[in-house]
Amino acid sequence: MSERLRAMFCDHLSIMRGKYLPASKIGNDESRFAQPNFSVHYDKDLLLEAPGSRCLQGLPDMVLRWIGDEVRPGWEPATKVVLGDLYDAEGGPLPMCPRGALKRAVAAWGKHGLTPKIGIELEAFAFIRNADGQIVPYDNPGGVVYGTGNFTDPRRFTDAIWNKAHEIGLPLDLITAEYDTPQFEFTLTFDTAVAHVDSVVLFRQMAREIALDHGVILSFLPKPIAGKGGSGLHVNLSFTDAKGQNALAKGERGDPDDLSDLARGCISGWMQHHKAIAGLVAPNALSYARLQPASLSGYWCNWGGDNRNVTARVSAEGGKKARLEHRMPDAAANPYTSVATILQAALLGYEGKYDLPPRETGDGFTCNDAPHGTAASLSEAIDDLAADTALGAAVGQGLVDNHIFMKRAEVEKTAGLEGDALRDWYIWYI
Repeated sequence: MSERLRAMFCDHLSIMRGKYLPASKIGNDESRFAQPNFSVHYDKDLLLEAPGSRCLQGLPDMVLRWIGDEVRPGWEPATKVVLGDLYDAEGGPLPMCPRGALKRAVAAWGKHGLTPKIGIELEAFAFIRNADGQIVPYDNPGGVVYGTGNFTDPRRFTDAIWNKAHEIGLPLDLITAEYDTPQFEFTLTFDTAVAHVDSVVLFRQMAREIALDHGVILSFLPKPIAGKGGSGLHVNLSFTDAKGQNALAKGERGDPDDLSDLARGCISGWMQHHKAIAGLVAPNALSYARLQPASLSGYWCNWGGDNRNVTARVSAEGGKKARLEHRMPDAAANPYTSVATILQAALLGYEGKYDLPPRETGDGFTCNDAPHGTAASLSEAIDDLAADTALGAAVGQGLVDNHIFMKRAEVEKTAGLEGDALRDWYIWYI
């Protein structure tokens, strides 16, 4: 097979789109796609009035541009992969481009002399088809939390994911079983924001494709099995300053009662914009089955120390390992959009010098110190996002307007669906 390039972008629905191109495209180059991709829904319905899609202005092209130095080995034979940024046909940055939104967030922090560093933890459930063709949970009855080995993964599809990730240079740090079977966690190495999220979206696509080769449907849906736990996309955040030091650190231990001004600003921004953040980082009808009280999911508007029942967790590690963790996002969201949202909400708090509410002092199950939780549904969360004009402007109004339109349509499309029917409406895409 002759060498080729797979050029891709992660769209508004968190679906990877792309083209196979000849090896001559390996280098600084571009390819055109239809801009109305940003009006297409999971069910392939074309929503002509989607903001920014230009469906009613002739359905023009948009341009995916990439940098040759960012081309990397792929997981398919004789295939390299690259991610790019989206531009409109006139050459301007496409407002709906999630990768562009993350780059804007990084640049905004750069004005303060700070470089965001990100580490993402991905959780996913595994499914198979039974003899009748129905989608059912992967059979690993010996699986336990922190499980490894063939009782946890009889088909050893996670071994294949591990081997391929390290073969092609994707920085995979950890695979383990989660609390609910058949659920798995994948963690990638901390890095600068754009580089890390690039690795995450490529890893997620690679993992799903390799799992499918083993007869496994690996789903990053937030709550695909009723009665079991949810799957998150936890975002760990730190910053380096001009000297390369961790700017979050104030001591050798992560003390929630003695935070740096930077940490206080970030957390206060997350608390102030808690409800609107959900509309962007938990944008799925199943997200609100996951976001429930006492679910370790980021439901409550609260923060604390080494407590998995708070939304904003201050790591017990200090010094060069100091970090904050935001536990609300799930992988149904575009990872670029999620990290951009987390960074922009933090920046609003830091620049605006928001007041920091008291930290959670309870056990996290009753959360008496939390003023409120997230919305109860995707519909309400999108209303909260629409009302928070400061966060919308910070993330990017073009992206947010398109997102709100598409998600309101999603609420209508999924009305009446529940249980396995709702899961299966999404499962081949997320």
